[in-house]
Amino acid sequence: MKEGFRQSMAWLHTWSGLLVGWVLFMVFAAGTASYFKDEITLWMKPELHAAAQPAVPQVRAVESAVAYLQQRGADSPRWFINLPNERQRSTDVLWLAPPAAAGAATPEDKKPPRRRFDRASLDPATGEPVTAPRVTRGGEFFYRLHFDLHYMPALWARWIVGFCAMFMLVAIFSGIVTHKRIFKDFFTFRPKKGQRSWLDAHNVTAVLALPYHLMITYTGLVTLMFLYMPWAPQVAYKDRGGEQAFFSEVFPGGGRDQFKASGNKVPLAPIAPMIAQASAHWNGAAVGRVTVHQPNDANAVVSLTRAEGPQLSYDQPTMQFNGATGALIGTFGDVPKPAAETRGVLYGLHIGRFANPLLRALFFLSGIAGCLMVATGLLLWAVKERQKYAKTLKQGGRVGFGLRLVDGLNLGAIAGLPLAMAAFFWANRLLPVEMAERGEAEIRWFFIVWGASAVLGLLRPTLRMWQAQLALGALLFVLLPVLNAFTGPAPLTVSLRCGPSAVAGFDLVAIALGLGLASAVWLVERKRRKAITQKPAPKTPPQQGFATSGGGS
Repeated sequence: MKEGFRQSMAWLHTWSGLLVGWVLFMVFAAGTASYFKDEITLWMKPELHAAAQPAVPQVRAVESAVAYLQQRGADSPRWFINLPNERQRSTDVLWLAPPAAAGAATPEDKKPPRRRFDRASLDPATGEPVTAPRVTRGGEFFYRLHFDLHYMPALWARWIVGFCAMFMLVAIFSGIVTHKRIFKDFFTFRPKKGQRSWLDAHNVTAVLALPYHLMITYTGLVTLMFLYMPWAPQVAYKDRGGEQAFFSEVFPGGGRDQFKASGNKVPLAPIAPMIAQASAHWNGAAVGRVTVHQPNDANAVVSLTRAEGPQLSYDQPTMQFNGATGALIGTFGDVPKPAAETRGVLYGLHIGRFANPLLRALFFLSGIAGCLMVATGLLLWAVKERQKYAKTLKQGGRVGFGLRLVDGLNLGAIAGLPLAMAAFFWANRLLPVEMAERGEAEIRWFFIVWGASAVLGLLRPTLRMWQAQLALGALLFVLLPVLNAFTGPAPLTVSLRCGPSAVAGFDLVAIALGLGLASAVWLVERKRRKAITQKPAPKTPPQQGFATSGGGS
């Protein structure tokens, strides 16, 4: 008997979601956390919690940062100055190490060592480094994790994530086709009904934020579109300089190869008049970033980028000035070309930097719904598959290897990832502040805990293991505010007074996540007790898996 179109879409929906579901769960979780990566980074630098945040004119902040860079990186080929805003209190500066400091010379047949960036966080008023915060990747780790993964080349990681995102897009569209009563199902939830309950939970979390799921998946592919589909510019600009010519035309003023040092030392022109001219050109909008190419050289160029605002587009207009004379070179991005503007809007929608706190919170909740959608989909597959083994289990047999593998991977991803994220925050506060390679040590603990969780889940994917990992994750999240109060230089009340909602908001979200995991522990315990009462004989071996109507202990 031939399957209909809807039934074939159901098959496609199931397998396109299952095969990459564990990677998608990690991408959703890390990407959702990235909406508040600045706040996460602040929480992970408790030395800054009690720092004052006076209103400092931008010109003063830039001049003090330039003075600091002249002392520490006068020979650097490039400076970056990120100015303070409502989500960032300090002036963050980065400078590229000169070639001589980046590493020794290498033979011609080998690539030179990758040059590193030095960085510092400065007091906007004085230009002095703020109380030396501990070294940490902070929220940037989650941001990079959700598309660069870790411990592998970034190019490979982005291809893997793009492949999974395409599967996600297929799963979404095939799911829409499969569920002909999709909006009616949104208002339907039947608790304590086994497979039906998991199906209802999957439908509700999917439909609740369906526009968000479509947007975040498609725009995620757009952010790396030139990696996944480079052929159009390669062909169109084959005789005009290749892809670099394309990028120079579509994104003028953004290339780095055009800034070559002359070798003639010339003092850097004052930046204050440049900032005033740029702000006036942008109708009073503030400058967000200052980039100085080849500082203290006759060919120096100062690029000023407008601060992020309520505009959807990620691409902000830029003005470039001659670093030696202060003369305006050109303005870029004031009236972007349609294709560039479209890409900028889609990119901006994905990262959500334009959003105010309320809208960012809605994005965060939609991301949580995405995590639940993926998790319930993975568990639903296990429920359906376990029904095939009902007779075998009653006779004392075991489930097949495929189901046991999925049970273990589900446990390691759905319970293990939150546990690893909580451990990451605990490592931030418990590792010695002066420890060498401290930022990487925090990340290592993240993967150690996650790896241990996955191994234990694969070895024993039982309800007891689900309970243990969920309970430990709940405990670690709920106690994070207590850890913050005892390991930071300022108690929570001072943090609330001096730098307000970021630290307290992190603590409140941690408590909410902990309570959510605790409710999952209660759900598993109720399922375990029900399974015990339904066991037909004492010799029946424990069933594996969380998503079961009669799992083992």
